[in-house]
Amino acid sequence: MSESLDASGYRELLRGFLEEDLGAGDITTDTVVPAGRRACGELIAKAPLVLAGFDLFLEVFRLLDPSAVAEIGRKDGEELCPGEIPGRVHASARALLSGERVALNLLQRLSGIATLTRRFVRQVAGTGAEILDTRKTTPGLRTLEKYAVRLGGGRNHRRDLAEAVLIKENHIRLAGGVSAALQAAQSAKGRAAWIEIEVTNFDELREAVEYSPDVILLDNMSPVQVRQAVEQVRLAERSKGEPAHAPARKIRIEASGGITLENVRDFAEAGADWISAGALTHSAPAVDLSFEIEPD
Repeated sequence: MSESLDASGYRELLRGFLEEDLGAGDITTDTVVPAGRRACGELIAKAPLVLAGFDLFLEVFRLLDPSAVAEIGRKDGEELCPGEIPGRVHASARALLSGERVALNLLQRLSGIATLTRRFVRQVAGTGAEILDTRKTTPGLRTLEKYAVRLGGGRNHRRDLAEAVLIKENHIRLAGGVSAALQAAQSAKGRAAWIEIEVTNFDELREAVEYSPDVILLDNMSPVQVRQAVEQVRLAERSKGEPAHAPARKIRIEASGGITLENVRDFAEAGADWISAGALTHSAPAVDLSFEIEPD
């Protein structure tokens, strides 16, 4: 997947990252490297990866040196093999050295998310299931981390709390039960992109189906239990007696909790429409990229 990102919209965020790292100034670089020295930085993939955040990487150096010039060979969303060079940056040597860590940290983080997401997506290929992220993102980086998920072929769940109704265990408890929570949620129709409720057992599932929410989230159920739940929901839909030419609206089934690369296909083959994994953003390892700088 290829998707563009307007890095100029993130300049203030990047400036904040640079201020955190530079402090009062890069004393090592300013002492050792002559002010007028120009250099070329070459980005090199050290492992298989999906590139994500390359424009942000380049923007870091443009902020430090407006005369920086980039040679771009690859785009976000493309897969790289070890040894491949997605691009080079020609700029002030001081700018390249001072911006290297911020630029690499962000690129490695986002590329790690895209790479892990791509692996999950490939595991469920051909099943019809979609891989979704969660709100378990780094504060301040949610938009970028969800961008990386899309580059990996995943789908974004809620952007924020205002986008959709997602009734979870604590909501149910405080509302007075599944029925009470779903009845109250009807007032959000027209404002919410969808209405979803989390269930942890089959009693809650049967109660939820009666209200035909857009999505039912099966929390921490095994693939066997997910299959049973899907069968119950589909049977309940058919039993509502809709005519053949206007079948009952399909309730999407989401599986969440305990999802790994090893078992995600089991959940997909059990009939889940959506499979959400917080690990895509909170546990994705940074990919291995290096930035080699030589005199220009």
